[in-house]
Amino acid sequence: MNDLNRLASQLMELDDRIIACMKCGLCQAVCPMFGATMMEADVARGKLALVDNLAHKMIEDPEAVADKLGRCLLCGSCQANCPSGVKIMDIFLAAREIVTAYLGLNPIKKMIFRTLLPNPGLFNLAMRVGAPMQGLLFRKTGTPQGTTCAPLLNKVLGDRHIRPLAKKPLHVTTGALDTPAGPSGIKVAFFPGCLGDKLYTGMAEACLKIFRHHGVGVYMPVGFACCGIPALSSGDAEGLIKEMRVNLGLLRQGQFDYLVTPCSSCTATIKELWPIYARRVNADEAGYASRLAAKTLDISEFLIDVLKVQPESGAPASQVTVTYHDSCHLKKSLGVSSQPRAVVGLNPKYTLVEMAEADRCCGCGGSFNLFHYDLSRQIGQRKRDNVVASGAHVVAAGCPACMMQLEDVLSQNKDEVLVKHPVELYAEGLK
Repeated sequence: MNDLNRLASQLMELDDRIIACMKCGLCQAVCPMFGATMMEADVARGKLALVDNLAHKMIEDPEAVADKLGRCLLCGSCQANCPSGVKIMDIFLAAREIVTAYLGLNPIKKMIFRTLLPNPGLFNLAMRVGAPMQGLLFRKTGTPQGTTCAPLLNKVLGDRHIRPLAKKPLHVTTGALDTPAGPSGIKVAFFPGCLGDKLYTGMAEACLKIFRHHGVGVYMPVGFACCGIPALSSGDAEGLIKEMRVNLGLLRQGQFDYLVTPCSSCTATIKELWPIYARRVNADEAGYASRLAAKTLDISEFLIDVLKVQPESGAPASQVTVTYHDSCHLKKSLGVSSQPRAVVGLNPKYTLVEMAEADRCCGCGGSFNLFHYDLSRQIGQRKRDNVVASGAHVVAAGCPACMMQLEDVLSQNKDEVLVKHPVELYAEGLK
């Protein structure tokens, strides 16, 4: 009875949120899914109509409802362009949670989100075992992006090109860090994210190099869990809460001025979602999560707005052109757009050239890429075409998930364009 009462309450809350939608359809023009399929059910207006009748639809065909709600990248383009200010992402996440609770969480997802990801020791062990085994199934594509593919796993993974796991994760290379503030007088907690720790370690190491160069102290314990956004995107709020509480416990043990991450998805989750879901735990957790959110920054935002880093004067002429992709969470959720471009300009070797539709979603969408790879790749091809048309030698992005998507589509097309995080370009020029 309690579960039914809670479900009814959640459905009523959704009704209250949806009422502001005017059905104007402006979301249609910016929705990457609609651009790929031209189906009304794939645009925000169509999904809101589904959510508006969610109780009846769940009873009729809950699996179909789950599938339709899953056909969304959660890029936030619709919300950013909604003239009525409807919090569409909050509605979709809540709807996914309701449907998942009604259907029950897939056993594999349950194991990943509630057992593997909230237990960093177990997750790290799995990755340490998996890294040396890559050579048995994955082979190098020979493209400049350094990707691999696994033809034997095409039925499971799709014909995707992916960067291999790092030979050594960041937490093994660096160990726990707790260094004092240097000349800057600032100390940060550094949250590298799962991809920064296990895949894009060069990006994370570039951040640490920059901190050392500017005299910034670093608190980075071994044992961070996932930020929780993959779990929540799959409708598993319990998984997010478990992972969040592991991280909050570690962060409470440190003293720092800011929490800095190089992953826009992690930054948005910590700033916008942790305070909301911490309320389900207790007032103490909610209070700490809110205070933490207030001092959480993207790495580019930290460099430009806090450290006030400026390019060196009298630098030699640039040699390489870079175009920049606005990651959805970074621009649409956090409003960070000029700062990553400024970071690219800190290294005189590079000149920024803008691509068309720089802020259009690349098609990754986290777990969307896993379950709807064909659509993800179709949307990514449009981004790839814009990158190549810019004539740039490098495309930079402030989110490792976007970097992974960009590497895939560029590698698939055998393009010569490299994929980098803005901080990697800046760190190259530091001694």
